[in-house]
Amino acid sequence: MFNFLTSIFQNKTLLWSLTINDFKQRYLGNLLGITWAFIQPTVTILIFWFVFQVGFKAQPIDDVPFILWLLAGMIPWFFFAEGLSSGTNSIVANNFLVKKVVFRVSLLPIVPLLSALVIHAFFIFFMFGMFIFYGYSPSLYWLQIPYYLFATAVLLLGLSWLTSSIVVFFKDIGQIVAMIIQFGFWLTPIFWSMKMVPERYQWIIELNPMVYIINGYRESMIYQQWFWNDFNMTIYFWVVTGVIFMLGGLTFKKLRPHFADVL
Repeated sequence: MFNFLTSIFQNKTLLWSLTINDFKQRYLGNLLGITWAFIQPTVTILIFWFVFQVGFKAQPIDDVPFILWLLAGMIPWFFFAEGLSSGTNSIVANNFLVKKVVFRVSLLPIVPLLSALVIHAFFIFFMFGMFIFYGYSPSLYWLQIPYYLFATAVLLLGLSWLTSSIVVFFKDIGQIVAMIIQFGFWLTPIFWSMKMVPERYQWIIELNPMVYIINGYRESMIYQQWFWNDFNMTIYFWVVTGVIFMLGGLTFKKLRPHFADVL
């Protein structure tokens, strides 16, 4: 882990260059360029707000305007979905670097993570602005957002190591990950409340580590709760994330010597 963190610092310039290149490749040729990275999530949020607030007349949840409650759930999910989707293809998309022995290939999944992080940072400030617009004053609890951001990044890195190394040999992983993201969106309490689920079944939903992240954003922005107040969920999240992180790292290390031959 120390060597890995050291290599991140040593290759920080290259990582940033690859991140910028990732933006350019993704939106090259579009009239609005990288603006689409911000337009698409914004339009998605507005569509869901219109459908549920205007169409289905969704009522405020816990006396909180529905749009704010929705924002606090969708914004972290966008970061997770974009990071995992792009991270899965990070090795295949940068195969020209795989054969370079001097480059630490395990750093490649960080590139799409940084790309997603730039967009996520914009939406975090957008979320802050929306809460202030609706009359919510900035609070010390908002300072927990970087903690939940870090937690999501660690989870994403472990998952990306796992999926990006397997997809080199098993191309269908990309489609499987896309399906998991799609199902995960509807099965995670993003636009619906956990109170809708009978209490005896809630533990099944909470097995999803992203429930901890989304609840954390809402507890920071809305309910003003510190993350250590839900000690059991915090321990569960970090145990699961730690297992995924180690499993992803070991899988990547095991399959890394065969990347160049397969690609």
